[in-house]
Amino acid sequence: MTVSHKLTAVAVVCGAVVAGVVVGLLLVAPSGSDPAASSTVTPSLGPSSSRPVPVDPDVAAVEVAGKAIAAAIVNHDATAFGKLTCVQQSSADLAELKRKWEAAGKVTATVPDPPAVSGDSASVTVHVEGAGGRKDTPFPLKKHDGKWCVP
Repeated sequence: MTVSHKLTAVAVVCGAVVAGVVVGLLLVAPSGSDPAASSTVTPSLGPSSSRPVPVDPDVAAVEVAGKAIAAAIVNHDATAFGKLTCVQQSSADLAELKRKWEAAGKVTATVPDPPAVSGDSASVTVHVEGAGGRKDTPFPLKKHDGKWCVP
């Protein structure tokens, strides 16, 4: 596989992840919600705050990444989410993500369970609730240059 094919494959995967996030948020968005009515809030720590601190540094790092994803969703901060991806996102893609998150209105997001880590791959589930409902979205993560990121 050539480098350009690999880059194309990575871009497609990133697009799929972003699309999954958008679809998940649209499912919990109330119909006719007013994007201007949303406010900046921090993610609810909920049950995850009572879990013991993970001993494995990779599990701890993936949990931190999951909480950062939740914070980006709650705060409608696509730029922060973009910093969590393995491949730099275009400003147009991030602007579209932000617009869709703002349209979803006020939501809460938590990381209710410990992440699953296996070698350089991991998954963390983010639980999002809004006026339109709730959804659990698993986010895959990869260890890239010593950092956990959304592929």
